[in-house]
Amino acid sequence: MQRYFIAAEQFDGSSVRLIGEDAFHAVRVMRMKPEEKFIASDGVSRVVLASVREAASAEVVADIVEELPMDSESNWSVTIAQSLPKGDKMELVIQKGTEIGAYAFAPFQSERMIVQYDGKKEAKRLERWSKIAKEAAEQSHRCRVPAIEPVRSWRELKDVIPTFDLALFCYEREGDSAAGRGIRDAVLGWKQQAGGQLTEPKVLLIVGPEGGFTEREADEAEAAGAVIVGLGRRILRTETAGIVGLTCLLYEAGEMGGA
Repeated sequence: MQRYFIAAEQFDGSSVRLIGEDAFHAVRVMRMKPEEKFIASDGVSRVVLASVREAASAEVVADIVEELPMDSESNWSVTIAQSLPKGDKMELVIQKGTEIGAYAFAPFQSERMIVQYDGKKEAKRLERWSKIAKEAAEQSHRCRVPAIEPVRSWRELKDVIPTFDLALFCYEREGDSAAGRGIRDAVLGWKQQAGGQLTEPKVLLIVGPEGGFTEREADEAEAAGAVIVGLGRRILRTETAGIVGLTCLLYEAGEMGGA
């Protein structure tokens, strides 16, 4: 069933309104007619099943049929901090990360980053990324759209590491050895330290660029409180690493039968 994320003010008592691109999509693409149903969410605290009352490409008015549970979000809020990759790879990270269950995305600049960052284009880029996250959240029946944070410098990213309950720094050298520390090792150690008191923890997953991280960045991340981890003995593409790491974390959170 089609799902739309709408502003809280589009809820009006026992009805909801779709406007703009959502209304156009409902009428012109989905060809919704009166009495057809869709799901609407404010992305924060409310999800409803609605039945179309009036349908026009400028506005769709629907009656709320049922309040639905917000049960498709993970108890672990995982933010993927992705060093800016070249081309449209960030779009793939956001799309697939949203489908899997990422809480937010924090793009940043690192030393070996290949792409030439242009701050003048940031607003347009963030708008594009936010649209991709919204569409992916609708497709995957999320209850909220992941936040896309403004692009940070490496120093700014380091400063936020201590604000998370667990920060993992993905470093290929940690995966070179069979004795290297992986995500599961880090999570198990973290759980033991927490003594089972893991109520909706905030987790940061830090992923490097095509050229990888420098030793200096690894040392600085560890000094800031991050745990250095590997993602296996193989070298993953930058757009693959975050997806793999997120999947591992949500497995450990019990999303896929783990924990």
